[in-house]
Amino acid sequence: MQHHYKSTAPATVAIVQELYQAKAELRAKSAKLGELFGGPVAPMASITCNYAGGVKLSADKAHDVHWRRPDEWGYRDLRTKPLLPKGTEKKDRAAIREEHERLLTLWRENYPPRVDVHSYWGRLGVNTGNLLLCGGVLFEHQATAYFLLGFQIDEADHLAKVAAGQPTSGWIEGAVEILPSEYSAAVSAFEGAKA
Repeated sequence: MQHHYKSTAPATVAIVQELYQAKAELRAKSAKLGELFGGPVAPMASITCNYAGGVKLSADKAHDVHWRRPDEWGYRDLRTKPLLPKGTEKKDRAAIREEHERLLTLWRENYPPRVDVHSYWGRLGVNTGNLLLCGGVLFEHQATAYFLLGFQIDEADHLAKVAAGQPTSGWIEGAVEILPSEYSAAVSAFEGAKA
């Protein structure tokens, strides 16, 4: 069952806005990383964070020395060590290793930090264990934060459980439950504003 909430509490809205700003910064830094390496960088997400993935490079075998083979979408990861072709002369091996070290340094210096999405949920007061088990989505539109959760949050229940020392799903400041239709309208307006 899904539960829909919204909050206009300034602190809540600010946290959601910070998350989207962090994601935008990650996209911008990933684009710069891609420019340095000659291809777009894959936007990746794990269960708890967003991060930059591999670089979309051609399947040309010349890239295999420094890059892993492309995945099914054409993205490659930088190898930790170069793959030296058999029969490579000693002076050429040294040059390949030197170039690989340059690429690794460039990667490390420009790789954007991960965005820990769960830290933002934690700041909102949501139990991230429940989030992992049941899921959740959040966004901000016109100074209102919207939430779609796979579990119910209830302020009175939360306060009673905290007082009793029991686990709680958490509570988002200023959250009020809304109808799915209001949430859907907000999603449509949010997506329309992005376009």
